Amino acid sequence: MSYRKDHVLSLKPDSQSSYVEGESEEVLKDLFAEILANGVHGFCFSLYEDGQKPGDIISEAQVRRRMEILKPHMKWVRSFSCTEGNEFIPKVAKELGIKTLVGAWLGNDDEINQREIEGLIQLAKDGYVDIAAVGNEVMYRKDLTEEQLLVFIKKVKAELPGIPVGYVDAYYEFSHRPAVTELCDVILCNCYPFWEGCPFENSLDYMKQMYYQAKDAGNGKEVIITETGWPSQGENLRGAYPSEKSARDYFINTQLWSANDAIPVFYFSSFDESWKVGAEGIVGAYWGIWDKNEKLKFQ
Repeated sequence: MSYRKDHVLSLKPDSQSSYVEGESEEVLKDLFAEILANGVHGFCFSLYEDGQKPGDIISEAQVRRRMEILKPHMKWVRSFSCTEGNEFIPKVAKELGIKTLVGAWLGNDDEINQREIEGLIQLAKDGYVDIAAVGNEVMYRKDLTEEQLLVFIKKVKAELPGIPVGYVDAYYEFSHRPAVTELCDVILCNCYPFWEGCPFENSLDYMKQMYYQAKDAGNGKEVIITETGWPSQGENLRGAYPSEKSARDYFINTQLWSANDAIPVFYFSSFDESWKVGAEGIVGAYWGIWDKNEKLKFQ
């Protein structure tokens, strides 16, 4: 995602909240370790090692190595594609007893889109999919028309009657696109205070507002935060500044809110990925809880 001025929420001056405010560094370091040891709801799976990028074919061995690192720390994993080695993510996850939110990556290439959709359907029929996501931020990127997206969602729902099917996008899209929201079995929303220039001090309350906007649009349907996170290095965006401390503390705030209020959250991301520099600037490479060499950060 990237900054969009017209979607900045208005925080009330007295609406700030935080689980980390006033705590010592020693307490916060221990709290981070405790949360990770106890396990979180889910992580977004970071597939690519340093020097790799989307379009490269990734081996099952590489997926398995990273999944073994994540296994003690999560109940669910989210994948973004069903081709080029991404199909190994739900297969390995299921073998290890991890639940899966599996995505088909849709863009402006119809041939690739068809392969992705068929891959998602086959993985689900083979028992590897707990929740199916038809596309990620397609409306945000304007890669497809709403009508084209609806056709893909309808196709997957028709093929997979026993599996919840949804679509992933920025939280506000579900208010703007009632036809998409109505068709989804579950609302899958991305919530990034950072990308809207929100200062860290307001970020937890800001994320809550994002979530509840999507929840209101969902009209009683389950809402899952499919991405949220904070970068540990890189450029600031208005009042949002990357840092090791803010990234760690945002993780703590997110996970404690998730646990206390029973909000399912897939944290973005598991590992730093260097390829994202091209799309998002330097900041894009530093969203992981583990670094690009698979070493745990914030210790």
